[in-house]
Amino acid sequence: MAIAIRESLLLTAALSAFHLIGATLVGGGALLGGLRIGGVLFPDQAMADVVRPAGRAILLGLSISIVTGALLFSPRASMAVANGFFQLKMGLLVAAAACHAILHSRRWHSEDQASGFLGLARSMLYIAVILAGSAYILLE
Repeated sequence: MAIAIRESLLLTAALSAFHLIGATLVGGGALLGGLRIGGVLFPDQAMADVVRPAGRAILLGLSISIVTGALLFSPRASMAVANGFFQLKMGLLVAAAACHAILHSRRWHSEDQASGFLGLARSMLYIAVILAGSAYILLE
């Protein structure tokens, strides 16, 4: 599979396009959900009415991005692993996923100050993942 991807510009482009769609879902969902949890956006809406769909968008986007990212990674694994921007992207992704998991555990599912901070931090981390991934692609 890695050889087919490496040798096909069309396949690489299609995978990159789907990876970008996944990143857009992650970034949009994280921004929307984080701003609601932080009390900045839609304060009159019930938190669940905003955060649940945003969370689904994040999970769908992550699913798409993980599958397409693994396929895009396969033909250039050794080069990617040595790249500082790729390492930064993966570290930020782990931090964002951990923040996401903590935020959605039952004890953090409220409108307290700690949840607001975590929601905003999660948004910033996912946006940082997208920026680091963009830097990796553009400066590769």
